[in-house]
Amino acid sequence: MKKNIDRRDFLKVSGATAATAALASCGIQGGSADGDVDYMGHHEGSIPTDKMTYRTNPKQGDKISLLGYGWMRLPNQSGSDELDQEQINRLCKFALDHGVNYFDTSPAYCRGRSEASLGTALEASGYKRSDYFIATKLSNFSPSQYSLEEGQAMFERSLQNLKTDYIDYLLLHSIGGGGMGNLHQRYLDNGLLDWLMEQREAGRIRNLGFSFHGDVAVFDWALAHHDQYHWDFVQIQANYVDWNNEQDKGRSGKYLYEELVKRNIPVVIMEPLLGGRLSKVPDHVVAHFKQRKPEDSVASWAFRYIGSKPDVITVLSGMTYMEHLEDNLRTYAPLEALTEEEQDWLENETATLIKSYPTIDCNDCKYCMPCPYGLDIPGIFVHYNKCVNQGNVPESQQAENYQKARRAFLVGYDRSVPRLRQANHCIQCRECVSHCPQQIDIPRELQRVDEFVEKLKQGTL
Repeated sequence: MKKNIDRRDFLKVSGATAATAALASCGIQGGSADGDVDYMGHHEGSIPTDKMTYRTNPKQGDKISLLGYGWMRLPNQSGSDELDQEQINRLCKFALDHGVNYFDTSPAYCRGRSEASLGTALEASGYKRSDYFIATKLSNFSPSQYSLEEGQAMFERSLQNLKTDYIDYLLLHSIGGGGMGNLHQRYLDNGLLDWLMEQREAGRIRNLGFSFHGDVAVFDWALAHHDQYHWDFVQIQANYVDWNNEQDKGRSGKYLYEELVKRNIPVVIMEPLLGGRLSKVPDHVVAHFKQRKPEDSVASWAFRYIGSKPDVITVLSGMTYMEHLEDNLRTYAPLEALTEEEQDWLENETATLIKSYPTIDCNDCKYCMPCPYGLDIPGIFVHYNKCVNQGNVPESQQAENYQKARRAFLVGYDRSVPRLRQANHCIQCRECVSHCPQQIDIPRELQRVDEFVEKLKQGTL
């Protein structure tokens, strides 16, 4: 497999054929000989209940499961946008039964319903409050929430929704977006951070930290003031694709991680799969993984990679369905740490291969929503990325699969994104830009998608 491969060659070749050939060469024909592994490397046997890998928080002595449950991408009821609480309860109980004890939520997740959903699920599980750790955030993103009183009220609502009288891990949510000015407005000038520190002293917050996305100057400032605020932990985005990001330190997992390690600050990892993009890879990349270790799922490589970092105390995953939870449990129960050679293979050869695909860096976090003009921004980007991975974004009419790809893109676009919410309705107001943790120039990318769609419709590509 070439390290650097021409994008045109990628889109011309049938990925399914390449993946199928690679899997066949690995001896995988719809399952292993013992029937415990399917053709994608998903194990089908039982999951141990007593093998979870734990890391100890040196500040509190908390024994935390290396797999943390991100309460952000929850299942909905069939044909509805209402949360499926019954299924959520089953997922929560199954996770607890198999050793997961760290649950991460926010007042902003699932349109404001995540915390209450988690509180209900934990209560229904039958486990004691001391059996698990709750992490939530002070998610005061709107200017109307910047006052001290609004921040205090948000914290009190979190306690009520989560059915608890203390928070184990409380985060300032996503500092870095909007730069230092935004940090001052949300937490510093209004006295909110000082108040949160008082709540830590009173025991209502056991650990106080922050999650980071965006301007690395904010991250550096926060760590420079560690002696003043005494951060108990910090949550960062890190994965093997962006581990060595020399162009943007704010997205370089290596830089962020090492700066925290220098100060002995425990590290929590978010987005190890880049919002699922490192599990939904093109067939060529699937083949790349299967040629090396056919019995492992693609996602497990990303989890093993970041879990192998010794100062990581937990790795968050938004597990919407039981198969996601089961696969991740097998990866961390127990963790098989990567060798140095395997880490290098992921950081370099594999990352280069994945970056060769012209996907948009959207993690489907929905922080950009709601759009004031009704666009389904993440829905547009998810569809575009899916088509890129499936080879349905032709460069020109001369592409071998042009007609098939054209139909797949346009029909799928109308099915996944209602026409009134598609990219052509963007007026370039740029209100979404400051909310994007990945710092995507959303209006520019929407314009690019719209221009591509119009060329497909008009036959002028």
